[in-house]
Amino acid sequence: MALYRHILLALDLSAEDQRLLQRAADLCTLCGARLSLLHVITQPSLGYVSEFPVSEEIGLRQGLQEQAEVELAQRAGQLDGVQMDWHVANGSVRHEIERLAEGLGVDLIMLGSHGRHGLRLLLGSTTDGVLHLACCDVLAVRHA
Repeated sequence: MALYRHILLALDLSAEDQRLLQRAADLCTLCGARLSLLHVITQPSLGYVSEFPVSEEIGLRQGLQEQAEVELAQRAGQLDGVQMDWHVANGSVRHEIERLAEGLGVDLIMLGSHGRHGLRLLLGSTTDGVLHLACCDVLAVRHA
């Protein structure tokens, strides 16, 4: 029996993604698992949105969505031998990760962690939020 069958890797489309992708690919190869990539576009604050007409806001969201899909496709193209798909969602990062994990039936969520301490930790983080909401195992990979 495989350790993991389906892994969800949440990416923020930053420079640290390459390390996370390689770790996820290695784990998928080891386990024979499928990989799903996810990027979540967070909603701008209401004060920011109110400065733009609705049509401009919709155009901005569509542009962000298209750019994220291109970025995920490029990252997926860097990995050979791993069965994968990718998704772009809009909303709260931790809730969208959990929603997709449940919907896809993944058994491991992987994400990067900045390892914040003190007040930043008390205010919460994406990793902490995912850990508390997750329906499966969570692997946080510390960013370099």
